Amino acid sequence: MAKIAVIGGGLGGLSGAIRLAKMGHDVELFEKNDRLGGKMNEQRLGAYRFDAGPSLITMPFIIEELFDFAGVRRRDFIEFVAVEPICRYFFPDGSTFNAHADRRKMIDELRSFAPAQVHAFEKFMAYAKRIYDITTDVFVLHSIHELADLLTWRTAAKMVRIGQIDAFRTVHQAVSRFFQDKRLVQVFDRYPTYNGSDPFQAPATLNTIPYVEFGLGGFYIRGGLYRLVEALAQVAQGLGVTLQTSMPVEKILHREKKICGLQVNGTMRAFDALLCNADVVESFHTLIDDYTDVRDRLSAFEPSLSGMVFLWGVRRRFDRLAQHNIFFSENYEHEFRQIFADRTPPDDPTVYIAITSKADAEHAPADGENWFVLINMPYLTGEQNWAAAVEKTRGIVLSKLKRHGLEIRDVIEQEQVYTPKDFHRLYGSNKGSIYGISSNDRRMAFRRPANRCKRLAGLYFAGGSSHPGGGVPLVIQSGKIAAELIDKQMK
Repeated sequence: MAKIAVIGGGLGGLSGAIRLAKMGHDVELFEKNDRLGGKMNEQRLGAYRFDAGPSLITMPFIIEELFDFAGVRRRDFIEFVAVEPICRYFFPDGSTFNAHADRRKMIDELRSFAPAQVHAFEKFMAYAKRIYDITTDVFVLHSIHELADLLTWRTAAKMVRIGQIDAFRTVHQAVSRFFQDKRLVQVFDRYPTYNGSDPFQAPATLNTIPYVEFGLGGFYIRGGLYRLVEALAQVAQGLGVTLQTSMPVEKILHREKKICGLQVNGTMRAFDALLCNADVVESFHTLIDDYTDVRDRLSAFEPSLSGMVFLWGVRRRFDRLAQHNIFFSENYEHEFRQIFADRTPPDDPTVYIAITSKADAEHAPADGENWFVLINMPYLTGEQNWAAAVEKTRGIVLSKLKRHGLEIRDVIEQEQVYTPKDFHRLYGSNKGSIYGISSNDRRMAFRRPANRCKRLAGLYFAGGSSHPGGGVPLVIQSGKIAAELIDKQMK
């Protein structure tokens, strides 16, 4: 039995800790904040309760498999609820569109919204499914950095088809070839933002994401997504994992190119291996001494999108809104150019609003709603004035909503705001990014930091900044990949 430390109690850390404990190892997890979950968190403001991070579950089979591996039944801990519609889209011209995972409902919606595009949607979904079928085994379920993992009959068969994953066009270029209706182009262009990337730069391989949502469905967790964190913590403790919150790790200790332990509260603690759920880039800057060449190489990677979040307790109900809503900008390309090229807050942002009280009435007063409002933002450069950006963006968002007939300025009775500076302070994310490293470079699937550090024996990574990337299912999967690699090393 090996003694293993897990740094960080986000989904990747919890996933890895559960697996390692089930494999028979002695596991101790250190979380710097007073609550587990990392960016999957919750907040309460008066009578309003909010999911303060991810708001939709996709690829639920990855979560199911984790509970199964732990020897417990997922349904004894959390309940998945299909979200219907998955999202309601509001366009600058005043039109609206409901996106459905139910194929019949989606086709009916398209026939009403853009009848000439029904066939285009079906062709696009067949194309997206093909990419999903090829990439899931190769890029998600296995480590592409471990040759032994790839040399299986299943992954080898997929690798033969790797040329079909559309890696040389951008998402926007590919989407535009399928759809003539500019509104639908904008709908399908938004999916790279699920891992913090720009549809006008990111490879069309990311068009697998719409298939994940429409083909496999989008889900909510009854009571809020933070129930997943609580469930995983309960499972981990049941397997003997020691969970310590408000316990920041100060240094990762190494000797002769091998991990030897941690420094926590000024005390040296010896461990056989470390699973680091902290951001890889930040870890080499703040936790790991020496290895400046690794630090410099990682610093060259472009961080993902960050965001500005408004948690609004709204003392009014709006039946026009669904559980998930998007209010698009007039010029999507200009919006992303401002974010990634100019690195300034967009002057006409796309606005995402999630309202869990649509599914769980107790999350808001009977005459109110809990609005989680997310606006894509650039990562930190040290030159932005975030106090000014909050005031400006708040006014822009309220004006945009008013143009759509949603006047809320006078009915907001609770508010909390998060900026990229807060994401960096709370979660130690590189330059305040939300999703780790962007996928704006078509080579990033192969260049993303590996789950096993090849420069320091005994050091492994899980989370959005390592393979396979950002987003709830991928982060949970990263914990699985890392745990399996650690277990193999310990045998």
